[in-house]
Amino acid sequence: MESIWNIRELNSEEHALTEQLAEELHIGFQAARLLVIRGIKTADAARKYIRPSLDELNDPFLMKNMDKAVKRLHQAIENNEHILVYGDYDVDGTTAVALMYTFIKSMTDNVDFYIPDRYTEGYGISFKGIDFADSIGCQLIIALDCGIKAVDKIQYAQNKNIDFIVCDHHTPGEELPKAVAVLNMKRIDCNYPYKDLSGCGVGFKLAQAYAIKYNVILDLHQFLPYTAMAVASDIVSVTGENRILTCFGLKAINNNPSPGLAALIAVAGIDPKHVTIYDLGYKIGPRINACGRLYSGREAVELLITDDMEFARQRAKEINEYNSERQGYDKNIVEEAIELLTADPENEYKHTTVVYSPKWHKGVVGIAASKLTETFYRPTIVLTSDKNGIISGSARSVGGFDLYAAIDSCRDLLTNFGGHAFAAGLSMKESALPEFKQRFEEYVTNHITESQLHPTIEVEAEIDFADITDHFLKVMRCLEPFGPGNPRPIYVTRNVINNRDTRCVGKTGEHLHVDFTDRTAAISGIAFGKGDWALYLQNGNAVDVCYEVDENVFNGKRSLQMIVQDIKKSN
Repeated sequence: MESIWNIRELNSEEHALTEQLAEELHIGFQAARLLVIRGIKTADAARKYIRPSLDELNDPFLMKNMDKAVKRLHQAIENNEHILVYGDYDVDGTTAVALMYTFIKSMTDNVDFYIPDRYTEGYGISFKGIDFADSIGCQLIIALDCGIKAVDKIQYAQNKNIDFIVCDHHTPGEELPKAVAVLNMKRIDCNYPYKDLSGCGVGFKLAQAYAIKYNVILDLHQFLPYTAMAVASDIVSVTGENRILTCFGLKAINNNPSPGLAALIAVAGIDPKHVTIYDLGYKIGPRINACGRLYSGREAVELLITDDMEFARQRAKEINEYNSERQGYDKNIVEEAIELLTADPENEYKHTTVVYSPKWHKGVVGIAASKLTETFYRPTIVLTSDKNGIISGSARSVGGFDLYAAIDSCRDLLTNFGGHAFAAGLSMKESALPEFKQRFEEYVTNHITESQLHPTIEVEAEIDFADITDHFLKVMRCLEPFGPGNPRPIYVTRNVINNRDTRCVGKTGEHLHVDFTDRTAAISGIAFGKGDWALYLQNGNAVDVCYEVDENVFNGKRSLQMIVQDIKKSN
């Protein structure tokens, strides 16, 4: 499917601001443009954005119920109550548990942690988890990255004289659980100024608030790597407070990672002094997730909190093997799903993809949903058998479409669901599937726009290769880390031709080493999966190219390079 290139145009006011900023900061027009598009309109604002400060973190007590949460946690520590830190089995949940457990452990030994089993308990708070808490004499559970909809479970805990503090970032339901405190920026009655914290980020705010109230030293070097990993892996906005947490978390990871993180960095083959948000989201994150997807998320927490380097190396090796196993399951699901869809003659006319097989591995259906969304570019749900006639799975959306609202419209058919606009989980009785597919398709058809059904590349600007200088790259680096809300800049250059050395690379020639010129300058780089363009370019034909600008480091030498996203024939 051909992508639409949506090129961002400056209005007259933005153009004037860009020229002014370029002059005041002594940077090029394209570098200044990067800042203006991100809402940075003055030299002072630019300097502040480029040099974020931990002093800019919001006051945690602005979050509804924070005072109650801090008071209850302090009571538990002072009275030596047994505390259980409870979290989801994905990266956001396990990092949140590692952060909160480590923080509380520094003040009391009377603390344990619990990660539910994906297969026997499912997502979020479980009756089994509460029964475990009761069996060890627990009086307080701190739920992280889950709990916002666990109304019945938390009532069950109350009947056993167990209190709850909920730290969640998912969309609340109509009724909030009757916990001692419910910390969630998305509560309609919460005035916290930043709404996009991860679950781990909410946990960090609780730790921050406690440290402020009771004069506890909060070792940011120890805790900020967790928040950075959660932001990178949970695909939350890399703006505002998240950007600050991620910037300083990455600095801590690159300067002095914990034994567990250092071991993960090693098995993932990452340069330990140049760990990026991409590395956290696409190399470290999948390995942590593989624990909960295939075995137990508890193993990930044990790795993240350990001080034993030898244990960390061994556990990281095991987790790396889990990830390889997960990749095999994922590949099979995607291939089988495509076969099912191809065999359906009505599939090409649909606006949704909903596929089900009882034999698929429950732990990897989310990844398969993401890949099928990339393939067919429409809201996608992948389901497999759960238990007792229940089927469950994961959903993924396309840009700009509210997937959560579409699923919510079918809530009467579901036994459980949760998530946000871009990703969700759901379960239902198998008998409800035919009606669900029909109603989900109808809702999406009536609410999705034609443009949302086509992959769109948001382009920063149309430039010449001569605009790409070392200084330009330096300014771009100051905008990192990139992610949702602060996307990595993508550029378009027209009428590009082969300079000297454009050729196929890779085991089967599937990739393209590019060596391009637009007659203002030349630049080389890589175009993954574009090997079939080689002959066309070698024959001297012109193309328009859509790409990211990056830095290539080889044998200690640094050079500018392009990472091609798309190629089209020039008009």
